[in-house]
Amino acid sequence: MFTSRKKQKIITEHKVHEKDTGSSEIQIALLSKRIDELVDHLKHHSKDHHSRRGLLGMVSKRRKFLDYLKKTNTKSYSAMVKKMELKK
Repeated sequence: MFTSRKKQKIITEHKVHEKDTGSSEIQIALLSKRIDELVDHLKHHSKDHHSRRGLLGMVSKRRKFLDYLKKTNTKSYSAMVKKMELKK
C-alpha cells in the first residue's frame, strides 16, 4: 500500500529545492514506486485486467515526464534514469 509516509519519504529523497513537491523528478519517483507495487500485485493476480490497464497508463505518464525532463534538464534526466534503474 502506498501510504503518506512512503510518499513523503520519496519526496524528501528527490526534491530539487526546499519547498519542492511537484517537480518532474518527484513525479517520476512516485510513479515508479506505484508501478513497482502494481507489478508485484499483477504477479499474484494475473487476471486483473483493470489494474493492468492502469499500469499501462502510469508507464506512459512516466515516459512523458522522462521525455520532458530530457528536453529541459539532460543532466537531471540521466541522473534519474541511473538512480531509478530505468531503461533509456
